[in-house]
Amino acid sequence: MELKIDLVYLWVDGNDPAWLKKRQPYLKKEINTTGRYQDNQELKYSLRSIDKHLPWIRKIFIVTDNQVPPFLDVNHPKIEIVDHSTLLPKSILPTFNSSVLDYFIYKIPDLSEHFLYANDDMFVNADLPPSFFFQDGLPIMRMKYNPLIKLKIQLKKGLNIKINNYRLAIENAYTIFKKKYNRFYPITSHHNIDAGLKSDYKAIVEKVFKEELDASFYNRFRDKTDIQRILIIYYGLVNKTGVLKYVGRKESCRIRVHRTNYDKYIRKYNPQLFCLNDTEHATDAHRAHVEPFLKRLYPEKAAFEK
Repeated sequence: MELKIDLVYLWVDGNDPAWLKKRQPYLKKEINTTGRYQDNQELKYSLRSIDKHLPWIRKIFIVTDNQVPPFLDVNHPKIEIVDHSTLLPKSILPTFNSSVLDYFIYKIPDLSEHFLYANDDMFVNADLPPSFFFQDGLPIMRMKYNPLIKLKIQLKKGLNIKINNYRLAIENAYTIFKKKYNRFYPITSHHNIDAGLKSDYKAIVEKVFKEELDASFYNRFRDKTDIQRILIIYYGLVNKTGVLKYVGRKESCRIRVHRTNYDKYIRKYNPQLFCLNDTEHATDAHRAHVEPFLKRLYPEKAAFEK
C-alpha cells in the first residue's frame, strides 16, 4: 500500500518587528536572537530541495506564529500555513520555544499518520524514495551512535562545566524515559529531517508522558527543564514503532554555518541530507555565505514560490 506522507516545518522570521514586539513583554533578560531565530532565507531553498528531490510529498505544513514567508504561494494546493494558535492551548501561548512546539505538530488538521519533520535549515541533496524514510510503514529513525553520551553529561556535571539547555533537555528526556522503561539507547540526533508517526506523538503527549510534558510546556523560551523530542525516538524504539539506523555524513551531514566552506562538505561527502546549522558561533559575516551557496545548489524556483 502506498503511504500518504506529509512534511512539517517549524518556521519563524526572527527579524519581523511584529514578532519581536510580541516577544518583548516575556523577556526576563536580553536573549541573543541570532542563530535560533535568524532567517537566512533557508526555508526557500529547503522547499526547493523538497520540490526537486521529494516530489511525492502529499502536503507541506508550515507552522508559524502569525507569519507568512513572503516568497511563498500560499494558494498552492500542497502548501498550508498553520498558526501556533491552531495547535497549542491558550494557556501556554505565546511560546518562542521549539522544544514545546515539537510536541504539538500531531494536532495539525489533516496531517497524515506518516510524516516528515524538518527545520528550515535542512535540505535534501538526492532523489529519495518514500522507503528512504519509512520501512514497512515504520519510520526509519536516523541517529548517531554515541555510547558515551551519559558519561559526557555526568563528567560535565562533576566538573561543574556549564551545560547548555539543549543538552539538558536531552538528559531530561532520557531520565523520564529510563524511569518508565528502564532502557538506554546510545544515540544522539543526526540533526536532520526525521520521519514520524502521528499516533506516537499523540500517545506520548496525551497519555504516556503527559504529566512530565505538561509542566515543561509553560517554558516560553528554551529552559533547563525542557524535554527534548528525542523522547519520541526512544518511545518508538522501545515500542517497536520505529526502526533504528545509525548514520554517517554521507547519509546525513551537519554543516555549521560559521565554517563557511560549505561546498567542501558537499563535495567530500555528497550527503543525501544535510543541515546548515546556525549557532551562537556564527556572525553576520558567516551568514552572508548561506544564501549564495544555497542559490548555487538550488537555482530553480519551486512550484510553490510566487
